[in-house]
Amino acid sequence: MSERLQPGDQAPAFTLPDADGNEVSLSDHKGRKVIVYFYPAALTPGCTKQACDFTDNLELLTGAGYDVIGISPDKPEKLAKFRDTESLKVTLLADPDKKVLDAYGAFGEKKNYGKTYLGVIRSTIVVDEAGKVERALYNVRATGHVAKIIKDLGI
Repeated sequence: MSERLQPGDQAPAFTLPDADGNEVSLSDHKGRKVIVYFYPAALTPGCTKQACDFTDNLELLTGAGYDVIGISPDKPEKLAKFRDTESLKVTLLADPDKKVLDAYGAFGEKKNYGKTYLGVIRSTIVVDEAGKVERALYNVRATGHVAKIIKDLGI
């Protein structure tokens, strides 16, 4: 289990396949701010709500200079189904070996109904134009989170 990122840290570089199998790197977004959010599983209620919220606010976010990338341990085929089923516009990336999730501190111990297990910690990292962590939010809620980010970023 890796350390959680802190504001000012260099955001770990990554290259992952998107829903169509194309490689996407964090460095592709150099010069723009990037909201990287980590979610447990495509096509589940909370993750669908969060992805739809980001999609509904994507124009507002991109207009303010932010790109949005969602990362989960799902395979590209499942991400494509998720995107198509929910008409998602955000970039969805596959991290089945959880290397990026781990590098960002978004994979680790979770508690649910008194049981402790390893899983994806719903997290959002805001990366600035220079590739540094501007904000690192962990254990966020799926519902209302996007509105909170927009408010906190002053958009």
